[in-house]
Amino acid sequence: MKVISIKNIGGAILGLVMLLGIMVMSNTTAQAQYPYPNQDPYWRQREYERQQRERERQAQQERDRQYRNDRWDNRDQYGNDRWNNQDRWNNQGRRGRSWDGYGNYGGSYELRQTALNAGYNEGMKAGRNDRRNGRYDPTRSGAYRNAMKDYNSRMGDRYTYQQYFRAAFENGYSDGYNGY
Repeated sequence: MKVISIKNIGGAILGLVMLLGIMVMSNTTAQAQYPYPNQDPYWRQREYERQQRERERQAQQERDRQYRNDRWDNRDQYGNDRWNNQDRWNNQGRRGRSWDGYGNYGGSYELRQTALNAGYNEGMKAGRNDRRNGRYDPTRSGAYRNAMKDYNSRMGDRYTYQQYFRAAFENGYSDGYNGY
């Protein structure tokens, strides 16, 4: 009779343990998956939090819309904020930004200064050219009609920029034509 060796017994035990481990792991994996949302114990909590985020997003959009409407209601005929416009003559008699002889069409300081500088410089060039050619017509210039030199939409309203540009262009044109 053959003696059962330790190698055979050890191999049988090892095989049995591996089979048992595979069965346990396959069963565990199948239980960890939730094929339907209502079987997930945390599904309701996640759904509630998602709905809360959606409600907060809609409330923020409504607040933003109301803020824009309120800001628009506080604007004058040129689109300037009535309550935050410190560039006009104040009640103490001190100068605002209108001391330079140009009208006040509104807009930011950056828009106004850029338009005035660009308009005056372009007007000087056009005036010098027309003086050499013997004609005087500032409105004939393409720069005057377009009035968009150095304009950037981040500065503000395009129409306001063009008003400042054309006013400065006319002054620069006459200075350039007269040889200043």
